[in-house]
Amino acid sequence: MRQQLSSVANSPAAFRELCAAHGLAVTHQRQIIYQALMAMHDHPSPEAVYEQVRAEIPSISLATVYKTIHTFLEAGLIQEVSIHHGTLRIEANREPHYHLICSECRSVSDLDETLVSPIRVQGKLPRGFEVRKFALDVIGLCAACRAKSKKQ
Repeated sequence: MRQQLSSVANSPAAFRELCAAHGLAVTHQRQIIYQALMAMHDHPSPEAVYEQVRAEIPSISLATVYKTIHTFLEAGLIQEVSIHHGTLRIEANREPHYHLICSECRSVSDLDETLVSPIRVQGKLPRGFEVRKFALDVIGLCAACRAKSKKQ
């Protein structure tokens, strides 16, 4: 999937097709922001995307990057990693997966869903609540933070 996403990021024609399929107008700024997202293989914040995009479009504002990211989120081109970490973190990986989150440095890594037992709700949910997605965050210390804490 990542290879397929990379080809979309590097091909203006493929990006135009992706936008058309999601009902979005194609703009130069959107394409550069999307290319930056595809090139960032972690779970960047809008500020990190902004820093990357500024190299190509020095006059772009952080507000434009935020607005474009929200447009991509609403259209389903990207997804929000977690809605409860205090800061917006996004990713292009739309394959089913979960996340490993370091409680020290706040880094986020993907965890393949096949490594976790299937998650399901047992029993009836209150007031007709409809489940659309399960989000699982495994919180602990990444290898770098573990090594740092052992040295102290």
